[in-house]
Parts: sequence; structure tokens; C-alpha cells
Amino acid sequence: MEILTTKATRRSTRVRVEIPVTVTSLDRKHPFSGPCVALVVSAQGCGFRASQALPLETPVLLNDLPGGGKVSARVATCLPLGNDGKFFLIGVALYNHGNVWGITDPPADWNCASNPATASADGATAASKSKSKSKSAWPYNLFSGQGEAHPGRK
Repeated sequence: MEILTTKATRRSTRVRVEIPVTVTSLDRKHPFSGPCVALVVSAQGCGFRASQALPLETPVLLNDLPGGGKVSARVATCLPLGNDGKFFLIGVALYNHGNVWGITDPPADWNCASNPATASADGATAASKSKSKSKSAWPYNLFSGQGEAHPGRK
């Protein structure tokens, strides 16, 4: 009997790059810190080449990202590159998705701004504009101006 399944679709487009990053394991049982190269990136994570294997679900910190940022992630896959055991391709899933890679024109399915610094500045500008609106705008309009309402009370 043949079992047919639908082909899994990616959440966002992968982009081939060579971005140097510093990866540090946040798990004391599996110490690792060193320079690596991100070879494939997406809005949800990346695949980087490392000199040491890391167990699945190991939390890591990616430092020295373009723009000087850092982001935390967890190991989702770890595959040996070649038969000599010198390098591994480690796939990580970001805890906070986005264009942390500084891709100037990200794919449309990344659903994020082209520059993380610009995105946070735009978010701050939008927040300050919303604060200057009247008190009838969200989140202030959650309650009536007529006082408290208590269902079940008369």
C-alpha cells in the first residue's frame, strides 16, 4: 500500500549567502563558541558551517550579524559535511523571526522590512503617532466612557 503525502512547503524563501557569524552555545553541557559562516538564510533561521556538531534543541546565540546585531535560536538539524568529520551544516530556527541578516531586498514572503534597524525605528514612529491620537483609539476604546459594566449586577 502506498502512502501519499503532500509536499511540505517552506514558510519563507531561502537565500544563499556567505555571512560570517560568531556562534555560541548557551548550553553548558555542549560548550561551543567560534566563527562560522551562514550559507543559507531565511526569515525563520539559517544553515551555517561549523567545526563541531551540536545536539538538536541546543540553544545558541548568533553574534556579529550584519549591522552588529545578535539573535538567539535553537539547533533544528545537524549534518556532517563530507566524510572526514571536520565540518557540519547546522540548521537553526530563530526564536524571533525576521530579516536579521541585513538582506536589502528580502523575498516578499519574509513579511518584514528590508532593514531591521529601520523596522524598529518605523515601529517606534508608529507607536508614537498612535499615542498622539485621541483616547477613543485602540487600546483606549476597550472600555466604555459610560463607566464600568458588571454583567449580573443590577
